[in-house]
Amino acid sequence: MCIAIIGAGAMGGLLGFYLSHVTEVVLIDPWAAHVAAINADGLICAVDGVDQVRSVRAVATPDHAGVADLALVLVKAHQTAWAAQVAQAILAPQGVVYTLQNGVGNREILAQVLGANRVGQAVTALGATLVGPGRVRHAGRGVTHIGAAPLPHLAHDLAALWGRAGLPAEVHADVESLVWGKLLVNVGINALSAILRVPNGALAQLPHARSLLSAAVSEAAAVATARGTTLPYPDPVAHTLAVAHATAANRSSMLQDVERHAPTEISTINGAVVREGERLGIPTPVNQVLMDLIMALEEVAV
Repeated sequence: MCIAIIGAGAMGGLLGFYLSHVTEVVLIDPWAAHVAAINADGLICAVDGVDQVRSVRAVATPDHAGVADLALVLVKAHQTAWAAQVAQAILAPQGVVYTLQNGVGNREILAQVLGANRVGQAVTALGATLVGPGRVRHAGRGVTHIGAAPLPHLAHDLAALWGRAGLPAEVHADVESLVWGKLLVNVGINALSAILRVPNGALAQLPHARSLLSAAVSEAAAVATARGTTLPYPDPVAHTLAVAHATAANRSSMLQDVERHAPTEISTINGAVVREGERLGIPTPVNQVLMDLIMALEEVAV
């Protein structure tokens, strides 16, 4: 199986590093310096503090990517439309794309271009940090849940591939549960870590940060309940704190974005909770403030 990873940042690079050990992988990322470093020196991943190097092919455009059987989309939300076009250009006629992106709405954007029968959803509890061109750090371990739709046999094959690469994975039938389960974790961790400029673990240790995390997640859980979405865990706050502990050293993707003065995914994470709360009549004041603060940080960085 040839897998194209569209978006070779922190998570894309991490998955490319592990999966390239068990199957053919091509990384597609518009960052020219990153692509050049991977092709020149290999993809370097720090695992438990030790640098490991694997040879992985990387390209900046789909023109030289070849044909892929499967594409994994790991770009930022504002790049999803671009990723859909890339996937359409490189996938085999029956090829399928899985999105592992943060937030909600990305699967629908991909489906508009590729068709719903060619788009799957997965979420991962893995943590990764982009250290520099060609370099990532494995910053947190966790299970990847792969949606059974649109092709259950492919989902099981993908989970088995994950396992051979040393990454735990499970197939899950309820995609909405997957998406909202991951969304609540991001709601509690990403914006707060970016505002406070701290790694994930600090949010579980600092009393006031922990209180804000709990409030944001509780609001999002109330919205999920109102929309009839069953979450994949019984206690959303406890689960989010457990993820913060498990990825304690990880600097969230939103923190990395803020530090690089790059656009964040706040509109598809806390912003999605605010919009859905407004639609359903569920108050979400903490998520509103977190969204406003991140958007203010983006304005300052301009």
